Amino acid sequence: MIVSSPLRILACAFVISAAVGTSSALATDAQVQEAIDRVQREHSGKVLSVQKLQIGKRKIYRIKVLTPDGQVKVVEVKPND
Repeated sequence: MIVSSPLRILACAFVISAAVGTSSALATDAQVQEAIDRVQREHSGKVLSVQKLQIGKRKIYRIKVLTPDGQVKVVEVKPND
């Protein structure tokens, strides 16, 4: 999913979770937003995309970020880290 801003991710996720009506979906969306915020702070970049992955029982967010010097980095973040 390519996004123009992290708020767009949260807004889309909120609409989906409101339609589904699950509180666990909202908790997961908050975790995604926390991961995005952390990556933006640490790399001072613009988030290009976010993938939610499940590897076995582990969840990972793979976040692609464009750094101020023009590099594209892929950062993997575990929820609740």
